[in-house]
Amino acid sequence: VQLQAYGGGLVQAGGSLRLSCAASGLTFTNYVMGWFRQAPGKEREFVGSITWSGGSVYADSVKGRFTISRDGAKNTVHLQMNSLKPEDTANYYCAAASKYGYYSDYSRERGYDYWGQGTQVTVSS
Repeated sequence: VQLQAYGGGLVQAGGSLRLSCAASGLTFTNYVMGWFRQAPGKEREFVGSITWSGGSVYADSVKGRFTISRDGAKNTVHLQMNSLKPEDTANYYCAAASKYGYYSDYSRERGYDYWGQGTQVTVSS
């Protein structure tokens, strides 16, 4: 299984970025896809997730600004980030959780089976 995240970069506050994560080696429709982020000196935190049927949940810190979508034809999940703030600066990771897994709390890292390598997002003030 491989998760390849890409699309990070440097953006000014108030701007937008779209991250993508291409999944291979798994049956995409059997997995919840999640996004987490880790800022320097901080623990990794939940950003949002999307189920196999398209239902999504978000952390309060990004609700209304970030949107997760998935493309089953391309086995890809996207994270559209709008109205970016300097505090959104972090390394962003995508992750995949089997819907048959033991844990069903997809806001926790332990709910996920596979992780991508991360893509850096830097928001300047």
